[in-house]
Order: sequence, then C-alpha cells, then structure tokens
Amino acid sequence: MGTKTEDETAADAAAKPAEPEADEAADTTDATKVDAVKAEKTAAAEDADELDDADHDDDLVVVDEAAPAKSSGVFQGAAAVVSAALGVIGLSGGWLGTVAAARSNIVGQLETKQSASVADQIQALYGDSWQVTALIAGAFALAALVVGFVVLVRPAFGAPDQVQAPWIKSVAWAGVALGVIGLLLAIAKYSDLIYGLPSAS
Repeated sequence: MGTKTEDETAADAAAKPAEPEADEAADTTDATKVDAVKAEKTAAAEDADELDDADHDDDLVVVDEAAPAKSSGVFQGAAAVVSAALGVIGLSGGWLGTVAAARSNIVGQLETKQSASVADQIQALYGDSWQVTALIAGAFALAALVVGFVVLVRPAFGAPDQVQAPWIKSVAWAGVALGVIGLLLAIAKYSDLIYGLPSAS
C-alpha cells in the first residue's frame, strides 16, 4: 500500500516543476508593474520640466515686451536736420528771399511814377522788397519751428515705447530755437522795428 507505482512517481515529478514557473510569472508581472510605475514617474517629471520651461519662456517674453524698443530714427533724424537747416535759412530769408526782394524792387521801379512823392518812391523801391524778404524769412522760420516740434513730440503720439536718440532731440531743439529767433526777427523787420525806412521829411 505504501509503495508508489512508476506512473505515480512520474506524475509527481511532472507536477513539481510547475511551481517555479508560476513564481517566475509572478516575478515577471511584478517587474512589469515596477517598470510601468517608473515610466509614469518619468513621464510626469518630463511634463513638469516642460511646464517649467514654458513658464520660464513666458517670463522671458514678458521681460522683452516690457523693455523699451529702440528705434532706428532715420526719418526723425532727417526731419531734425531739415528743421535746423530751415531755421538757419529763416534768419536771413536765403536765396529765395533775395530773388523775391530783387523782383519787388524792379516792380516798384516800373510802377512808381516820376511825379510820386519821395516817401512813396522809397516805399516802392526799398520798403516793399524789405518786407518781402521778411515774409519769406518768417515762412522758413515758421517751417523750422513746426518741423522741430513734430520731431520732438513724435514718440509721444506715434510710438511711445520707442526711445529717441539724444542727437535727434538736440538737433530738433536747435531747429526750434532757430525757428523762434528767425520768426521774431522776421516780425521785427516787417514792422520796421529793425532798420526801418528813413523818413522823407
């Protein structure tokens, strides 16, 4: 009764190796679970790094937007130079004022009668040409004043975030100053406050 047959012994031997296979399957399942957990942690860490990088990039963009943009100022610089040049011309009237004064003198000679009084002749020959020169000089001075003022206020209205170069401001202020001086001189010349016509009496 206690002795096993050969068939029973073979059956027992075939049943015993099945247990390690079950253990190996369990170990493989555990390893797979551990790998899955590690992969999830790695993915979460990468997502966090990407979010941090994105936040950092946003911060950099905000800083760049807040920084004032420096304009090249080509047109503003040219306008400032033009303003200064107009101011210089406005001090004397320039070539155009000289030509207009000569023309006014010729017209006065042609229209003045020989029987006209001395005062009328002086006014026609010299006074009118002097006033024409003053008018043209005042026009140049006023143009210099307007152009210089526009250059100075341009950043406040057109592009407030742009920084205007210091030399542009300096030249524009020079144009404004010359324009004011030329305008005052033109008014003084036109109203005979400077070199008024001599009295004919």
